[in-house]
Amino acid sequence: MLVALWQVLSSAGVLSERTIASPQQIAATAADLVRDGTLGAATLVSVQRVGIGFAVGAVIGLALAILAGLSGLGEHAIDPPMQMLRTLPHFGLIPLFIIWMGIGEAPKLALIALGVAFPLYLNTLSGIHGIDRKTVEAARAMGLTWTQRIRHVVVPGALPQTLVGLRQSLGIAWLSLIVAETISAHSGLGYMINHARDFLQTDVIVVGLAVYSLLGLATDAVVRYLEGRALAWRG
Repeated sequence: MLVALWQVLSSAGVLSERTIASPQQIAATAADLVRDGTLGAATLVSVQRVGIGFAVGAVIGLALAILAGLSGLGEHAIDPPMQMLRTLPHFGLIPLFIIWMGIGEAPKLALIALGVAFPLYLNTLSGIHGIDRKTVEAARAMGLTWTQRIRHVVVPGALPQTLVGLRQSLGIAWLSLIVAETISAHSGLGYMINHARDFLQTDVIVVGLAVYSLLGLATDAVVRYLEGRALAWRG
């Protein structure tokens, strides 16, 4: 109904093309961008950036959470700096990233990785702290090694919270990508949107934003599927 109302207002001239293109025009533009390969190439570049940035941020966040969660010394050394850094608006670090890393791919990936690391760290650490101490003591009494305790006690116990953090991290990864692709990008969905902005092509802008939303929805659906499989015991 909203899309139909949007189309009616556009056809009646209430909504001008300079304000926002009509749904019909947006659909036609999307079809043209798919046919000439522009949308596919831009989407592939953006997905690669999110994939690499997410992988780096996830490894950092999970590793620090495990170290802080399983060691009192590790928690005192890691948690205070992490709590301080997570309060910084990481988009505000863009000028420093550019100074440190230049204007290539590195600052873009660093921005995505930073956005991913904190939610995963906080949720995984919370999950580890929430494990029943009696379960840990029972594992020690049964003679499980440190690696076995990680595998059979820590991972299953922290998994629900970690998956929550994973969903949050993926959402932030896509948000970070939108900003990251404004840093002297020459490819990707963000570049396509910025280029369209310069020429007031609202139809191209909406197509790019729609693809961002669909990609975010798709990755969230994948995590929800994995959550259902991994936590099937919860019923």
